[in-house]
Amino acid sequence: MKYSVTTSSVLKAKTDWLVVAVSADQKPDVLKGLDSDGLKLIKDVLATGDLKKKAGSALALRSIPGLPAKRLLLVSTGEKDQLTEKEFRALSSTILKELRSGSAKSATISLAGIEIEGRSSDWLVQRLVIDAEYSGYKYDTTKSQSAKSSLNQVAFIVEERKQLNSAQKAIAAGMAIGSGVNYSRQLGNLPGNICTPAFLAKSARELARKSPKLTVKIIDEKEMKLLKMGSMLSVSAGSAEPAKLIVFEYKGAPKTEKPHVLVGKGVTFDSGGISLKPGAGMDEMKFDMCGAASVFGSMASLIELTPKVNVVGIVGAVENMPSSTATKPGDVVTSMSGITIEVLNTDAEGRLVLCDMLTYAERFKPQSVIDIATLTGACVVALGGPATGMFSNDDELANQLTASGEQSGDRVWRLPLWDDYQDSLDTPFADIANVGGRAAGSITAACFLSRFAKKYNWAHLDIAGSAWISGGMKKGSTGRPVGLLVDYLLQKAK
Repeated sequence: MKYSVTTSSVLKAKTDWLVVAVSADQKPDVLKGLDSDGLKLIKDVLATGDLKKKAGSALALRSIPGLPAKRLLLVSTGEKDQLTEKEFRALSSTILKELRSGSAKSATISLAGIEIEGRSSDWLVQRLVIDAEYSGYKYDTTKSQSAKSSLNQVAFIVEERKQLNSAQKAIAAGMAIGSGVNYSRQLGNLPGNICTPAFLAKSARELARKSPKLTVKIIDEKEMKLLKMGSMLSVSAGSAEPAKLIVFEYKGAPKTEKPHVLVGKGVTFDSGGISLKPGAGMDEMKFDMCGAASVFGSMASLIELTPKVNVVGIVGAVENMPSSTATKPGDVVTSMSGITIEVLNTDAEGRLVLCDMLTYAERFKPQSVIDIATLTGACVVALGGPATGMFSNDDELANQLTASGEQSGDRVWRLPLWDDYQDSLDTPFADIANVGGRAAGSITAACFLSRFAKKYNWAHLDIAGSAWISGGMKKGSTGRPVGLLVDYLLQKAK
C-alpha cells in the first residue's frame, strides 16, 4: 500500500473514494465550497436521516456534482465533539471495510472533524495506517486461490502545512508496525506441518538478511544439551521435530548500551504431550507459537524503523507431542539454572520452555526482559480477548508497559505476583512443580517463571486470550502484542 499526506482541498481530490467526516449537527463542513448543486444533494441526503448519528455510521454516495472524486463516503463522528477510542475503532473499521469492498484503487481521507480525546492528529494518521495494513492482510498460503483488495493508494488531508512532516513520520511508523503485526499474524496462521521449529529457524535467517543491524544465531539440540537446557528439551522429547533456540540481536545503539530482551514461547504445535488435550479445538494449538511470532514481528518492525536501541529476541521453538520418548507426568527434569522441576502436567509445557530461555537471557545483562506466551487458559477466563495479562517484578517496567499498551491500543492488565501464591508449586520430589492446581492458574504460572527471572527487571505477558480469535471464519492470529512491544522499545530509544 502507498500512503501520502497533503494539505490540498477535498474539492480537488481526484480519487476513487473521498472520505469526509460529518459532525453531530450533520454538517460536512469541509465541503462548504462545493458546487451548489452538489452541496444541495448532500444536504438533502443528510436530511433523510440515512446517515445515523451513531459514531462509525457511514453513507456512500456517487457522482456528486462539482466533486472530482468518483465516490463520497460520509462518516458520522457521533453526537459529541470528540470520539472515544472505541468509537474511533468503529469509525476506522467502517471506512476500511467500505474502501476495500469494491474495485476502488485509491482513497483520500480528510482528517478534518475527526478528533479523539487525548490523541494528536499524528496518532490518528499512524493508527489509520496500521488499521489499513491490518485490514489488507489475507491469509491464502494454503489456499488454491487468493483474494486481494484493489485498494493500493491512500492519501490523508491535513489542515496545516506544519503538520506534513510529522504526519509523514506517522505514516512510516504505521507502515512498519502494521507490517510487523501482519508478519506475526502470518506465522501464527500457518499450519503446524509447515511452521515447524526448523521453519522458524529458516524464517529467522531470512529476516536477518534484510538488515545489517539484525543478526541471528540458531542453537540446535546438541548445543542445548551442552547448555544444560533440560527443561526445554523435555518438551521436544516426544517429537520427531528437533527443537531450535533462535537468538536475534538488533544493534541500533552503541555496544555499551545494555539491551532489552524479548523472549517468545514458540510451541509450533501443542498436543499436550502425554497429558493429551481434548480433540475439539486442538487445531488451534498451532497458535501456541504466537509469543514467538510477536518477537519476529517486533524485529521486523525494528529493522524498518531503525530506532537507537539494542534489542535481543530469544525464541524457543519446539513441538509438544506424545510418543514413547515423550516426557511423562511425574518425571523430574533439570533446568539450565540448575533448578529441578517435577513435570506434573506435560500440557503445562510453555513454562518449561520459557524458564531455560529466561536463564539464557542473563548473559546479555539486560535492562529489561519481557517474555510473551500463550501460557494459560486461566488468563482467557480472567480477561478474555481485549487485554493481555501482565505480571512483573518491577513497578516501573509494569507502568511503562501499561502506558505503551494505552498508546498502541494493545492493552495489558496487571495481575498480582505475590509470594502467597508460590507455595502452590511445592513438591516433595523436586525444587518446584510445573503446575500449582486449578486455582489462580495464570498467577501460579507466572510465579513459576519468576523463579528464573530474579537477576533483572522482568515482565511476563500472558497472551492466551489476545493472540488469536477462536472459531469460525474469523479464526486467526491477531498479531498482538507487536504494537505494544514496538511502542515500548521506541520509548526506550527516546
